[in-house]
Parts: sequence; C-alpha cells; structure tokens
Amino acid sequence: MSTNDLLLSPFTLPNGTELKNRILMAPMTTCTGFYDGTVTSELVEYYRARAGSIGTVIVECCFIDDKGLAFPGAIGIDNDSKIDGLAKIAAAVKSQGSKALLQIYHGGRMSEPKLIGGQQPVAPSALAAPRDGAATPVALTADEVDEMITKFGEGVRRAIEAGFDGVEIHGANTYLIQQFFSPNSNQREDKWGGSHENRARFPLAVLDITHAMAKKYASSSFIIGYRFSPEELEEPGIRFADTLYLLEQLAARGLDYLHFSLGYSLRPSIVDITDATPLIDKYIAMRSDRLAQIPVMGVGGIVNKSDADLALAHGYDMIAIGKACIAYPDWTDRITADQKMDLFIDSTQREALTIPEPLWRFSLVDAMIRDMSMSSKKFKAGVFREKVQDPAHELAVSVSLETDRIADILLEAGTDPDVEFTTSFEIIRTRILDANSPHVDAVTGATEQSEAVKKAVSKAIAKSCKAQLLEEGGDVSGPQTYDVVVVGSGGAGLAAAIQACDEDAKVLIVEKMSTIGGNTIKASVGMNAAETRYQRLKGIEDSKELFYQETLKGGQFKNNTVLLKEFIEHAPLAVEWLADHHIELSDITITGGMSIDRTHRPADRSAVGGFLISGLVKNLNKRNIDVMLDTSVTEIQYSNGTVQGVELLNDDNEALTIHAKSVIVATGGFSANREMVVKYRPELDGFVTTNHKGATGSGIAILQNIGAGTVDMGEIQIHPTVEQTTSYLISEAIRGGGAILVSQAGKRFFNEMETRDKVSANIIALPEKYAYVVFDEQIRMNNKAADEYIARGFVISAGSPRQLAAKLEMNSDAFLATLESYNVAVDKQDDAEFGRKTALRHPINQGPFYAIRIAPGVHHTMGGVTINTDTCVLDAQQQPIGGAFAAGEVVGGIHGGNRIGGNAVADIIIFGILAGQNAAKFAMR
Repeated sequence: MSTNDLLLSPFTLPNGTELKNRILMAPMTTCTGFYDGTVTSELVEYYRARAGSIGTVIVECCFIDDKGLAFPGAIGIDNDSKIDGLAKIAAAVKSQGSKALLQIYHGGRMSEPKLIGGQQPVAPSALAAPRDGAATPVALTADEVDEMITKFGEGVRRAIEAGFDGVEIHGANTYLIQQFFSPNSNQREDKWGGSHENRARFPLAVLDITHAMAKKYASSSFIIGYRFSPEELEEPGIRFADTLYLLEQLAARGLDYLHFSLGYSLRPSIVDITDATPLIDKYIAMRSDRLAQIPVMGVGGIVNKSDADLALAHGYDMIAIGKACIAYPDWTDRITADQKMDLFIDSTQREALTIPEPLWRFSLVDAMIRDMSMSSKKFKAGVFREKVQDPAHELAVSVSLETDRIADILLEAGTDPDVEFTTSFEIIRTRILDANSPHVDAVTGATEQSEAVKKAVSKAIAKSCKAQLLEEGGDVSGPQTYDVVVVGSGGAGLAAAIQACDEDAKVLIVEKMSTIGGNTIKASVGMNAAETRYQRLKGIEDSKELFYQETLKGGQFKNNTVLLKEFIEHAPLAVEWLADHHIELSDITITGGMSIDRTHRPADRSAVGGFLISGLVKNLNKRNIDVMLDTSVTEIQYSNGTVQGVELLNDDNEALTIHAKSVIVATGGFSANREMVVKYRPELDGFVTTNHKGATGSGIAILQNIGAGTVDMGEIQIHPTVEQTTSYLISEAIRGGGAILVSQAGKRFFNEMETRDKVSANIIALPEKYAYVVFDEQIRMNNKAADEYIARGFVISAGSPRQLAAKLEMNSDAFLATLESYNVAVDKQDDAEFGRKTALRHPINQGPFYAIRIAPGVHHTMGGVTINTDTCVLDAQQQPIGGAFAAGEVVGGIHGGNRIGGNAVADIIIFGILAGQNAAKFAMR
C-alpha cells in the first residue's frame, strides 16, 4: 500500500472505532469564544467548513474550570450551560461525515490573571512559571485536587451530552496536567508530589474519571486520547525517560491514541541537543509491547503530501494537520489530488476560508497572512540600511527589497540589543514580512520598539521607490501629484482614504506622528448608531428620531442640527460600511445620555479603537495607498479659488511639495495643546488629557490660513473617568455594564449614566475631587476592557465588599449600605435616589469586587472648523473653500456643548466616508 493510500485508508482504534482515514485536524486556539466561554456561530461554521473529507476533527481545548483560561476568547465546558453551544459544533462536524473529538484542559499556572478576573491562578505548587511577568499561583489543597479531578470528569460528561465522539485529555504544553507530572512545577510533599509515581497520580486520576464517565454515559465506541509534551527544558524538568514511564502507566489503563505535542513532528530532543535523532524514532525503539498497541499521532510542520509521507515512514499511525487546515479547509481533498501547497493566506480571503475575525487577528493566523496586492508596487531591488531608534536603543537594520516585496529585515552585525528588544523585533519583523507592508499592528507591550522598526522599513521603501523612479527616468526632485491628500491617519483619515481610493482616486496620507492611528487607537467604548441590523438581531427597538433627540439634548441643544441629521441618518450605513470592510461591530452596549443600547463594539467586547485601526490598516494595505509618516503639512496651497496641493516637512527636514486637487484634513482636535485649551477654557489649566500627544489642533490652524471659519471653540469636554497617573481613560462601557461611582465616603453621589459633563462636574464637586468606579465579577466578565485595566495595575480587588472598602480606606458600613441600596434599585429597576434609568443590569454581588480610582480629564474638543453636509470646509461667510474637506474632531458643530460617548467613533467613520467620496468626486471632475 502506498503512503498516500495508507493516509486515506480506514484506521481502527483499540476500542474498535473505525476512522475513515488517518488524518485529523489538530486542536488549535481560535480565540473566537464569547466573553463567557460560550460558542459563537462563527466558530460553528469554522469547524463545519473543515469537516468532511478529513477523518476526524479535534476541537480546540475547552477549559473545565473558570480559573483555567490560558488565552483570550477560549471556549469552556465548565458548566452545563455550555453544552448547547458545543453540541452545535459537534453536530456541524458530524453532519459532514467526520468524527468530532473535544480537547479538555486547565491552564493551571499558565492561566493569565487578567483572564480570570484578576485572581491568582492555581497550580500544584505556589511556583510561578519560568517566564517574565508570570503570576505566582496558589497551591491547590488536597481537597481542591480531588475537586479538580471531578471537574475534569464533569467536562467529559458534558462532552458526551454535547454529542462528541470522544475527548482528548490535554496533558501537554505546560498546562495543569503536565504541571502535576513535572518536578519543576510540582514540589508537593503529599501523595500528589515527590516521586514520579506520585507525580503521575493526577494525570492517571484524570484518565480514570474519563473512563468512568465514558462507561456511565457513552457507548463503547467513545474515543479517549491523551496529548503529551515529551520533554521540558527546565531543570529539574520532565525528561524523555519520565515521559515513557507515564505513557506506560496510561497505556495500562487504556487509551485509544497518544498525541505527541511537537512544533515539528520529527523534532529531536530539546534537552540533549547533541542528539539529532527524532523523538518519534526514540519512542518507537524504546516503547514496550503494551505501549506499541496504542496508536500514536504526530503533529507539526505537515503542509504537503511529502510531509505526511515522511511522518508515517517514521512510525506515526495518524497525522494531525494544524495551520494547513486553517489555510486550506479542503486540505484532505488537495492532498488526495497531489496538490502542492504554500503555507500562507491571501489577505482578501478571510470570509471565503471561513476564518473567524478573532482567529484572523490571532498570531497563529496573522503570521500566515500575505497582502497579495503589493505586487503592483515597484521597488528597486537591493539592501537598504536604516537606523532603528527608540528611547532605549539605537540600532541599525538592513532591509532587503525585491521588485515586489519586502524580502527580509535583519539587525546588523555588531548590534547588541537586549533580550526584550530581540523578542519584539522578531515578532514585528515577521508581521511586516508576512503582510508585505510596514503598516501592521505593533507588538503588545513593545509599541515604541515596533514603531521604530516600522519607521525604518518605511524609510527603506521610500528610498527604494525613489531609486526605481530615477532608474526609469522619472524626476524625484519635482512635485508628486495625487488626486487626494488626506492629512491625518486616525479613523476619519483612514476611512476617507479608503473610500477615495475606491472612487478611483490616487490617494496620499500624510501623518505628522511616527505611527498610524491618531487618537482613534485610544477609543474604548464603541460606535453609536440607531436602526442597525445588529440591533434588530438582538431585538433592540430603536429609532433615528430618538437618537437625534438624545444627542441634541446631550449637546445642550447647541448642535448644528443640519450636520446632526446627516450624522444620525448615515450612522447605520457606516456600521454596514465597516462590516463590508471586514470590521464587524456586532456587540452592543450603552453610554451615558442614551436610553437605548446602541453603542456598537467588537464581538469580544474589546476596546473599539485598536480593533478599528487594525481593520482599517489592513484595508489600506490592500489598496496600496501611499503613506508618509513623521511628515507635517506646513501649508495648504490655495489659489484661484481652489486647493492646489500641500507643502510638507518631513523628519529629515526636507521640504516637499505635493500637487493635489483635493485635501481632506482629519487631524483631530486640540486636547493635547494645553495653551490652546487654556486660551478657550482657563479653568481647565492643570487637567490631564486622555488624548495622544499629536492632538494639537494643527489642522484647524492650516485651514484657518486659507480662510476657514470655526465654531464652538470653547466647547471642551472633560471625561469623568480617567486614571490620573497615566491619563488612561476608563471606558464608559464599564458603567454601561452596570458599574457605579462611589466617593471616598463610600457613597454614591450622582446618576452614573448622565452625560459626561454632568458626571464630571459632580466628581469635581466632591471634597476629594476623585471617585471610584466600582464593579463586580459579572460586570468584568461582560467587559473585556476591565481585564486590560487589571493587567495595567489600575484595579484594586478583593474577595468581599468589606475587604475592598478596607483596601480603599473608606467606611465599610457606608460602602456596604451603598451596595445594598443599589442592588435593591437594580432588583426593582428603579433608582429612586439618583434617577438612573439605564444599565441597571445586575446587582453588584458576585465576587471578586473591583475599584478603580478616577477623576476627570480633558477628553474632546467639540469646536473646530465649519463644514457643510458634503464635508466641504466653509469660510467665515459659510461658503465652500474649493477642494478643502474635513472630517472628525477637527470639525466643530456636530456635538454641540457636550459629546455623547460612542458618538465620536460614529462621527469619524460617517464623515470620513463622506469626505472620501466628495473629495474624490471634486478632484476627478
């Protein structure tokens, strides 16, 4: 029988169950579960699309306990409410003719505190994992170990009830089961620790209870597999001989397969690096006759038929396909037809490949995405040397370019960066190479280093393009010509550029900062819109008229009603525009001043800003829109009644001229310009600002120089909930999720869901001039932003309200009375004391309990230049200035005397789209 025939031939497991072939889809993290670990419809369809020709699908690991999450967006099997969602996955897989298995796990000390409500993770011993920033876990008591085994058993029962054909016990990847067997993480002195016999007790007990549940609730065909990591690098740590001992014990109790957890199926030892023998070869040679009866599965690096052939030849009985299954849902069909595959994904094919958006943005897939559109760009092939400079480093990189792609980015010899920089460099390097663009997401926790590398690559590309133009006989000294120049790269600028490009305009974005994103990247809560598809799907009854009236009231009736009506009418269209561009805001919450849930945000309830910018930049890359960073517009050229172009100054102090028929100014407001703020509102001197340092009002100034009028310049909003040591905004979504504001005296003092100006004024009126945002575990679970605040160290937490009051140094009796009074109001849905009508979602009574100290900060400038509904900039006589357009916070009049939370994101997208349409139309008349 040929290897290909062997791969596709039926295979019988020890329990007598026949698999239709030896190919399985490996369990891979998708990050696509809801905030509470339940299954999304996207996830069901993802698995359905990959079932069929493949023999078996192993669904990603499910946590069996709510303290066991090891990554965001994980799905759970920790309670019976999860069964229905998991049953949909099992049914989807089986309906296509494949077997459906479910992997179960607990992260143990690998669980992130920010994913489990700020609590300490649990583990065999109170020893932190050997990695930077790892939390020290709480050691499980003997009783808790027994309870944990029971939880694994309950997880198996639920998997059976959900209709899965079997389970895979996850004893690998340094998660809890492996932690018990490891002498590094398990240093207990009871029966669960010490000798390898004792350390093997926990994995064996999990297998025993799995058998017991299968015997009680399932048929004899129920499949039980076990995944293991053969070695650990740590000293002391698991060695291959230890693993063979454990596997022998597991085999004695009965297993249907063993699953090697390796990054590459033929990987040699990571401990004895002098021995190049693949571990599978060692395993085959050393296993006992009993162990040889258990089929063994390989995983890692299998993309093509030749990879599978090689793995089988080394002794694997079955093959698990990982990333190739994501990139090629029909992998088995392709292998059957002897197709050759490359492991990358076209950046335009997410929906066609049925890849959920969270997985698309996860590092597992993000590293495979290629922007195929950049092949139209022409570089001069060569190696370009650039400096990478951030506050802590000044290094040199070599950027290798081929005619249509970025070939490599290397740190030059002689540089000696620290480990932290090297790690972040490798991540950002991979992202740039895979996207074939420097405009990619920065590395979390290493933003400045990431931006420095991106800047260096951008400069290399600019030099290469100039060299190519010279080689072709072009003139690099003369002005370049575009149809539309967009000034600013926040949400408004990016939406405008994308739309103008789609109208067939040649577009340039000019950004004075080193990074794309502007102030939008700091946006947290969401995007307001009424009468949307997502509201209808959730049964929310809303109307544009109600949205209009509430925004007008919130703006103190100072809003430009013509612009406001345009804003309200186009809001649901803008939500759909984003969805059409693969930026879906499908979850909905509420903000202060609104009476209806209409604030649209990502499905995972994360902050909207980073999500928007990431999605918009991907659209930017697809269109090959030119971007100049670290470049300021010094002047808009204006003569004969129309815009002629712009004068620029880059960070090399080069003056450049760009010819253009339309200019869109989307530079944001002036909250970070203290002199300008104080000029219009002297009483705000000394307030922190939530804005990025580029929000200086420069766009207003350059438009005023060509005659633009302004309006409402004194209308400056302060946001009530700002963490004062970092100027970090605490999202209104927390209050919209049910949180309250409490004074140092332990008492509520105002309606938390009133408009920002009123809430801010009441905080400032307190003797201490600050307050606490107080919430519980229910609210945290519904707001992903809360986990970010926990991770940033803003949050004080405690197991009980009395303990929290003690930590806050407030009167505990007063605080407990406040919570009791509020909880009664929630139960009655009537806040008689302060008149709160919205977001009375849950009593605050589920520990842990949390508090964040906040005070107001300058947040938004409602004033700016005047425009009409076509986004044309108007002069002092309210006449259009030919070719000048504006969108976003640089514009005044829309929000009146106070901006409602969620309206700024709507503003930038709505008027950004309109500006792109109209500027392109004007330029191409």
